[in-house]
Amino acid sequence: MKMLIASCAVALLALPSPSASFSIPSRHVGKKSDRSPTSSSIWPDGLHSSSSNVPSLVSSSRSSTSLNLGPSGIMTRPVALAVGGTISALVAGKAILDRPSRPYNPESVATEYDAWTEDGILEYYWGEHIHLGYYNDAEMEAGYKKKNFIQAKYDFIDEMMSFGSIPSEQVGGLSVLDVGCGVGGTSRYIARAIGKDSKVTGITLSPNQVKRAQELAVEQETPNAHFQVMDALKMDFPDNSFDVVWACESGEHMPDKEKYISEMMRVLKPGGKFVMATWCQRDDRQVPFSKKDEKDLKFLYEEWTHPYFISIEKYAELIEGTGKMENVGTADWVRETIASWRHSIWVGVYDPRGFIFKPRQYLKCVRDGYCLERMHRAFDRGLMQYGMFHATKKLE
Repeated sequence: MKMLIASCAVALLALPSPSASFSIPSRHVGKKSDRSPTSSSIWPDGLHSSSSNVPSLVSSSRSSTSLNLGPSGIMTRPVALAVGGTISALVAGKAILDRPSRPYNPESVATEYDAWTEDGILEYYWGEHIHLGYYNDAEMEAGYKKKNFIQAKYDFIDEMMSFGSIPSEQVGGLSVLDVGCGVGGTSRYIARAIGKDSKVTGITLSPNQVKRAQELAVEQETPNAHFQVMDALKMDFPDNSFDVVWACESGEHMPDKEKYISEMMRVLKPGGKFVMATWCQRDDRQVPFSKKDEKDLKFLYEEWTHPYFISIEKYAELIEGTGKMENVGTADWVRETIASWRHSIWVGVYDPRGFIFKPRQYLKCVRDGYCLERMHRAFDRGLMQYGMFHATKKLE
């Protein structure tokens, strides 16, 4: 069932709009599909994203023929009706899925993450880390599906710590803030790495995430990881409170990116390290977005309750614009992370147990699978970028 639902959700992307006409090609020789994570399809031969591979029921072209399903070689009426009905249903389904269902509002981020935490599906598949994974060149060459999906997320944390020059060994008295901590997987991982004499504080808008993060901290005997509900745009911490400010995939949900950056710089101690990972859209100041770009971005904003994205360049300008930071560095980790989108779908295909016994969540899971594929395609064609940032706060 999960494989069928996931396959249908992604295959719907190959369908044309409801107003398109259909034709049955007289012959189609399936080209062996490119199954790399940056190819246009992860599905078997013939299920490509091009609309030319979608069968058509109506055509007057001599290059087309009726399906040879009976003695006369003519498609029988019941079969024609069945095929037509199936295609019509898929087209209608795609039209439904193309209408985003979770637009941003001031309460939507907390509400959605509360729901995701309560139903347990996200934690079942993604583990404790609600962020993308890291895949090096050798792993991509070998096939991303051979890598453990959860291990990829731990590898991402290690690589992000290295990128931001964050200590990965036991140090005394270090204070770390994790902005948008989710269920606290990264907070606890860092807390164990830097030792019990240091402290990691995770903040999130979701009460359910804080509750789950605290439960896991007790289970994993990580007393130096603490969690609280707090708005990242209005933090209660005094100025210059933390040696490290860490933000992984939280900027996407922030309605005021400038305030988000300035608050993190405010609570960072002079000489402290800042490191951030966030989804970005490409900079459109030189090449404006096309109508398709704008339509695709609108879907990505409103399906997973994002107010909007900005570019890597714009984030760098905001960081430098605070006047408090130096040694600002950026990178685009699309190549290292893009496999995560389709890997997320495949882990559900291989193990449906986290989903199959929760029928009330079927539609939501189909929507999420569909959005995962659309995210992959947006990153693959350069509409989206995976922004990485590091900086040091100037000494006063």
